[in-house]
Amino acid sequence: MAEHSTAYEVKFRLPRRRSSVPRARALLLSALGEWGIGQAAETAELVLSELVTNAMRVRVPRDRLVGVRIAWLPEDGLLRLEASDAGEGKPEVRAPGEDETGGRGLMLVEALTHRWGFEQRACGIGKTVWAELKAPDRVPERDGAEIAAAAIRPGQRVRVWGAWRTVRSVSTERSASGDGCTVVLELDDGPALRADPTAPLTVRDAGVSSPRKGGEDTPG
Repeated sequence: MAEHSTAYEVKFRLPRRRSSVPRARALLLSALGEWGIGQAAETAELVLSELVTNAMRVRVPRDRLVGVRIAWLPEDGLLRLEASDAGEGKPEVRAPGEDETGGRGLMLVEALTHRWGFEQRACGIGKTVWAELKAPDRVPERDGAEIAAAAIRPGQRVRVWGAWRTVRSVSTERSASGDGCTVVLELDDGPALRADPTAPLTVRDAGVSSPRKGGEDTPG
């Protein structure tokens, strides 16, 4: 479950299974879209995937979760990504041979980031590996920002069926297949919109004007 701690910070914990890496990427893209710095997404996805994958591989009991923190520091122009695990040891950049298929994760992190490192966790158990990427100032979006359905908040405007609708409420329900959940957006006009939690939707914050023609939103 994601936790919004500040305006530009998201923290969550992930179980130690393969599906957690794409889950981390989806939450990252949601946060970047909401903050308006989606242009950093491609590099950030690669870096976070490596950090989380490495944390998953640490030899600890399987019930130990991996902590993830994503924070944008606009005053420093940096995006900080963190992955915490309960294991010991010091992460080091390896130089694997040509015939080795793995071991290049931290080489990639070092090449793609402004800087990276690790620190002991405040609780004294395990460590946090962090990386910082150069992230430009927020770029205003004329046509809205694309974020995951699960990150949409009441009061925002979402573009559906060729028009902008205001979101009145957000809830979740079990999906028809029974193996997941569906986000339900109650809108100011028309039927409720049901979407997968990670489905990208185009939104605007309340108060952002829309192009109008004859008193109606102009369809895209």
